[in-house]
Amino acid sequence: MKMKMVNLFFVLGFFLISLFSNSQDIKLTRQERKEVRKAQLDANFNILDSLLNAKNFVLEADYLQNNFGVRIPVLSTLNFIKIGGSKGVLQTGSALSMGYNNVGGVTAEGNIGAWEINKNIKKLSYTLHFSLLTQIGHYDVFMMVNSDNNASATITGLGPGQLTWVGHLETIDNSRIFKGQNSI
Repeated sequence: MKMKMVNLFFVLGFFLISLFSNSQDIKLTRQERKEVRKAQLDANFNILDSLLNAKNFVLEADYLQNNFGVRIPVLSTLNFIKIGGSKGVLQTGSALSMGYNNVGGVTAEGNIGAWEINKNIKKLSYTLHFSLLTQIGHYDVFMMVNSDNNASATITGLGPGQLTWVGHLETIDNSRIFKGQNSI
């Protein structure tokens, strides 16, 4: 019996040694990690180019920020800017109240006017400027998108003030947004 236990421990010991020796990860040097990160950002930059030029994306906001810099966390499913071809939607919402759009905020849907994309190859980023003509107003949108998929869009209207959506871009198919009822 004692001999069987000793043999069992040896077998388990050899099994564990072989298990740990095969599970070691390949260690990358700091320079190799930088090169991998640069290659990922370059690939994302090219994907963003096709996404923005196709006019088929959603900026899902994680934060809303006013013109004084006050930033509040929001639900990305209710706070978004959606671009689909020649149409666009700006929406704010809250899970705590009803609002004009039945999701605690305002929904403005309309046609896209002027559309201008500039790319900065050195910084791997894009700036996008467009106008949105809706039933509740005319809005100018200035959007900045980095190749790490961080995006912000500042919206101004005919009156004073501005609102900034800070979040990330998604394709329309991968987005989880919920559009409320159009305001007005």
